Amino acid sequence: MVNKWIKRLYTLLIFTFLYAPIVVLIVFSFNDSKSTAKWEGFTLDWYRSLFQNRYIMKSLYYTVLVAVVSSISATLIGTFAAFGIFYMRTWKQKLVLNINSIPLLNPDIVTGVSLMTLFVAMKMELGLMTMIIAHITFSVPYVVLSVLPKFKQMPGEMLEAAMDLGATPWYAFKNVILPEIKPGIITGGLIAFTLSIDDFVISFFTTGSGVSNLSIAIYSMARRGIKPEINALSTLMFASVLILLLIINKRTKIEDI
Repeated sequence: MVNKWIKRLYTLLIFTFLYAPIVVLIVFSFNDSKSTAKWEGFTLDWYRSLFQNRYIMKSLYYTVLVAVVSSISATLIGTFAAFGIFYMRTWKQKLVLNINSIPLLNPDIVTGVSLMTLFVAMKMELGLMTMIIAHITFSVPYVVLSVLPKFKQMPGEMLEAAMDLGATPWYAFKNVILPEIKPGIITGGLIAFTLSIDDFVISFFTTGSGVSNLSIAIYSMARRGIKPEINALSTLMFASVLILLLIINKRTKIEDI
């Protein structure tokens, strides 16, 4: 009985440590003061001010645009890469997986500088396109590692059995393989989307003048102090991600039934 309460208390402390900063941020996004040290009343002024701030809204636009394009591209590339890796011979599969793990272990600053050097060497103008390519590059390995376990959970002969029954390779992949790996694809896409929104270091080295995501914008504001509009924006982003996760979990449960 004592061990049970200790485990519950330990779990509670962990979740409190993880979510207390987010709760504080949400609460003070409604504070009628720029200070986060004292509560001075409820207000929605910071939310109204947020949508009137052109710099923040422009940064949000680039953040969402890069995240959507890069996550969709990385999910497509990563899914087909996982498909190819699954049907490789054992030693080739291990080799490719080791290569796939290098970007995960590589420090972000090394990846950022390397990509910047590559773009400069290729005489590509740093800007929106180079940032999207960079985000696709570091997201693909995460998608591969999310989708590949779903392939390994399938019977190895499913594709061959479908083709023996007259299905074309594409039809077999779309109607037999894809439903089995769909949860892994969704997970990989969400991870890629979250990583893209969160990234700062790689974005900082691969972007150009006039193009900045939220992390770069917030970094530039930090020297003068974070504005309360950022608290409001963070609250809206947290609520959006939470709603998205609830919808996906609900749909997943319905499909399982």
